[in-house]
Amino acid sequence: MTASDEMHQDQRIVIFSYGFRPFFLFGALWAALAMLLWILMLAGTVTIPTRLDPVSWHAHAFLFGYLGAIIAGFLLTAVPNWTGRAPLSGRPLAALFTLWLVGRLAIALSALLPIGVAEAVDLTFPIALGGVILREIIVGKNWRNLIILVLLGLFTLANLLFHLDAAHGRIAAQGLGLRLGIATILMLIAVIGGRIVPSFTRNWLVKAGRSNLPPPPMQAFDKLALLGGLVALALWSLYPDSAQSGIALIGMALLHFFRLFRWKGHHTLSEPLLSVLHLGYLFVPLGALVEGLAILRPDLLAPGSAQHLWMAGAFAMMTLAVMTRATLGHTGQALHAGSGSILMFLSVLGAVAFRLAVAIWPENAMTLYALSGTLWITAFVGFCFLFGKCLIFGVQSET
Repeated sequence: MTASDEMHQDQRIVIFSYGFRPFFLFGALWAALAMLLWILMLAGTVTIPTRLDPVSWHAHAFLFGYLGAIIAGFLLTAVPNWTGRAPLSGRPLAALFTLWLVGRLAIALSALLPIGVAEAVDLTFPIALGGVILREIIVGKNWRNLIILVLLGLFTLANLLFHLDAAHGRIAAQGLGLRLGIATILMLIAVIGGRIVPSFTRNWLVKAGRSNLPPPPMQAFDKLALLGGLVALALWSLYPDSAQSGIALIGMALLHFFRLFRWKGHHTLSEPLLSVLHLGYLFVPLGALVEGLAILRPDLLAPGSAQHLWMAGAFAMMTLAVMTRATLGHTGQALHAGSGSILMFLSVLGAVAFRLAVAIWPENAMTLYALSGTLWITAFVGFCFLFGKCLIFGVQSET
């Protein structure tokens, strides 16, 4: 078989023709499955053989498992557009996806494996992904996107620190690795969201004949907001209980609230696929504000609950919005959110609301956890239902 024959054979498998297909689909499936397992673990009906304590496994499954897949799907789809080179596809893509999948299994079954094996397997995936992205940036001479590779490196470092915390008997879900992972994803949203949200909004408003347009991406104020966010998140990662971190997070919140306001999201309410990007970004400064206030007044607000505005709000809403838009756009479908997609986004909002309600009604915690988890599962299973055939076979979806 010649090289061209092999390439043609690989391309028949639609799901491995582009990075977004396997990683978006199975990332969403993992988000739903991991939440189901977490609810059953809370109820005491399921125990998984992992070395991580239950809360840390739950945090790792979403932060480094789910988000690791979505980052891969996004970058493997966006980088070819940035560099003008062919996307990773076929067997190399399948091999990279297998690394991610084996990592999920290894962490879930880590108590059955020799110490260090599961952690090494888990870290192999982001390192391999970083190698692919570095090669594409170098060959394509796309130096302006090196910042994305740096953030991916920090995300991998955060995963390593998370495992080191667990190995030393500490609760990894309360450690530096978790905070650095959250901070890195927030900066990725701030950088990438700061490019795509105002650009998509500007294009849509021009098409609608509107003249009140958002400023072009990455102007002076955007750079100031990114710098403020970087300083605040670095302080919070290293000194999570200090008053300086709380004040810096409140300052970050003000900068990013104003940044978001400049993007004219209030003019996009008639197109949910666009307005949900603004809503997802809103959770970035909202989470920073609540987290900052919780540090300064822990007697009034619980920092752990505040973090869910970021993790369940910003991360889930922004990724589902980008996944939906990218799937529609790269499969030649109209960029429009139908009733199914709107229900999916509303389910995420409901999941966030019920999770935050635990801090208000702790006596009803188990019921609220179950309601939040059920809506979460509804959102991610909904994505798979709406777009699964499209991602696997290339069949048009029903949004």
